[in-house]
Amino acid sequence: MKFPRSSGVLLHPTSLPGRHGIGDFGHEAYRFVDFLYSAGQKLWQVLPLNPTGYADSPFQCFSASAGNLLLISLDHLAEQGILGKNDLPSVPAFPVETVDYGAVAGFKMPLLHKAAKNFLANASADSRRELQEFARAHASWLDDFALFMALKEEHDLVAWTKWPSDIAARQAEAMKRNKEKLAPAIEAQKFFQYVFFQQWQKLRAYGRERGIRIIGDLPIYVAHDSADVWANRQFFLLDERGTPLKIAGVPPDYFSATGQCWGNPIYNWPLLKQTGFQWWIERLRAALRLYDFIRIDHFRGFEAYWEVPGNETTAINGRWVKGPGAELFSVLRKELGDLPIIAENLGVITPEVEALRHEFSLPGMAILQFAFGNDPQAPTFKPHNYVRDLVAYTGTHDNDTVMGWWTSGGSGDSTRSAEDVIQEHAYARAYLGFKDDPIHWVLIRAIMSSVANTAIAPMQDLLGLGSQARMNLPGVSSGYWKWRMKPGAASEEIAARLKELATLYDR
Repeated sequence: MKFPRSSGVLLHPTSLPGRHGIGDFGHEAYRFVDFLYSAGQKLWQVLPLNPTGYADSPFQCFSASAGNLLLISLDHLAEQGILGKNDLPSVPAFPVETVDYGAVAGFKMPLLHKAAKNFLANASADSRRELQEFARAHASWLDDFALFMALKEEHDLVAWTKWPSDIAARQAEAMKRNKEKLAPAIEAQKFFQYVFFQQWQKLRAYGRERGIRIIGDLPIYVAHDSADVWANRQFFLLDERGTPLKIAGVPPDYFSATGQCWGNPIYNWPLLKQTGFQWWIERLRAALRLYDFIRIDHFRGFEAYWEVPGNETTAINGRWVKGPGAELFSVLRKELGDLPIIAENLGVITPEVEALRHEFSLPGMAILQFAFGNDPQAPTFKPHNYVRDLVAYTGTHDNDTVMGWWTSGGSGDSTRSAEDVIQEHAYARAYLGFKDDPIHWVLIRAIMSSVANTAIAPMQDLLGLGSQARMNLPGVSSGYWKWRMKPGAASEEIAARLKELATLYDR
């Protein structure tokens, strides 16, 4: 799919300001859309909006199709009358610049359960009918997910492999018994998803009226502790107890000398092929209900993936295995039409990976931070080598911020040595032709002025923030995904400067 010339901002909704300890779909989200519009931007890129599990990572979720309940706006529920004035207590003193996920969940979840109770007891016939219609439209994933989450609550949130064996194995009698026993909890879970989608689609519509589209994120793999794996064990390489026989990762790279061992179970691709890749069709169809465009994380795994034995703790002892390749994408295109997909082609990229991307007209990515050092892909990340069919970034959620990259000296964020950093900085200055200009605006201008059809800057880079605002550090299992933007940080001055660049470079 050809993307029109445009630019946008990467900001996950959890990073928005707000009084409830986490960004959500409330009034600050609408203010952010207003900021994008005033800045002349046409794209808002988000990370996966799914319900986070392990280490609060949006790339390790309880479902690949459901929404994260912590993004639901309590204020909107109160405005609708689903929560009463007396239902919202005084708000705890949450941190302003980070998310304390445990504290936020402890505050919001009881209120969401109260909202579900209020709705299910008092909703009008029209509202109940809307909920029922939503549940029917999303039944392909919602029925399993609602039961999965009700069971997790029943079993103190432990992984599904630690549930009683009969329900872990989805034996018919156990399924029937638990559906009856947990019926109120299942109904509440469906209500939560109904509210999530209702609030998100209203926010999307507000952006669409202002010419702003959403780029979403779809990880190639799903979490082991998820409704997807529990309900579809046959499509993953698991043993009889449900433990992964093979897990996903990547070999040693820029970020880690031992590679990255993600722990996600590997797909049973031969069986998925026998079913006409129906599971993948439904997954992509669900994503297209949430987003206008989809960035597929780790696209190269469709051509060949790094397979690690399930008992390994690093990714060193893995091997490359051929993926489904063009067979899968041919089916997806036949079923869904022109694919609005951005292919994340970072890491160990071969001619075969690029051939697959080009065959289906999927734009790739270029990361400007990687253009000046020893990364094997550095030549393709230099703006003079860009092509139009490309999405150019100053950095992604996995990078340090531009300011952090420029000032950190390379400690902790990659395999760069101190000498590498000195040479990298010297080359960047010579290439970009600047002396004392703010480095974050130098890089933003470089991608905006390039021929790449799409240019995206993380909000942290627009704000010129350092490493403390980094969203993620690949290979580190905890302590990230927490950054939040200060109230008022998305200023008129920043919007005006960004709009000037968008105007100058026809974006």
